[in-house]
Amino acid sequence: MLYTIIKALHIIFMVSYFAGIFYLVRIFVYYKDTDAFDETKKNILREQYTFMARRLWNIITVPAGVIMTVCGLAMIFLNFNLMKTPWFHLKLTFLVGLAVYHYWCWKKVLKLKALDGNTLETANIKLRQANEVATFILFLVVFTVILKSMVIEYWWQLICGFFVLVFLIMMTVKLVNKGKGKRAR
Repeated sequence: MLYTIIKALHIIFMVSYFAGIFYLVRIFVYYKDTDAFDETKKNILREQYTFMARRLWNIITVPAGVIMTVCGLAMIFLNFNLMKTPWFHLKLTFLVGLAVYHYWCWKKVLKLKALDGNTLETANIKLRQANEVATFILFLVVFTVILKSMVIEYWWQLICGFFVLVFLIMMTVKLVNKGKGKRAR
């Protein structure tokens, strides 16, 4: 029963963590969108977005990530046989990718604070595409956990499907935002 309770907490805080990461990068996009605004409006919005990003990071994203990680480690401790399964190694590999993305987000949060109202150097479309990275990692982790040994057996079909999904999402982001910089605000 303890394992099941920890697993439920792990899932709950995973959802909270991903909600924080999804919204955080969206705040970066909104911040970048202010580049074309007049100075007064730009400064007010950038101050608010910086405040929101820091609060989201410090109050929701990081605490949820820590609790999610502690629960995940507790599940490994309670069921060390997980470490003997290939699908779990694959999941851990995807989590390394999530850690890299988490670090990138943290650097952007620090950058917003240091910018003090100045612009982000990352292109708007790149931020919009980066916003989808957490979605891809979430897909990979959830499918790996749900399909377990089938992931190893049908790896090439899953990889092909994943790359089709990535391509479609990235093209959709590009198409939806095509000409965005040219539109009057």
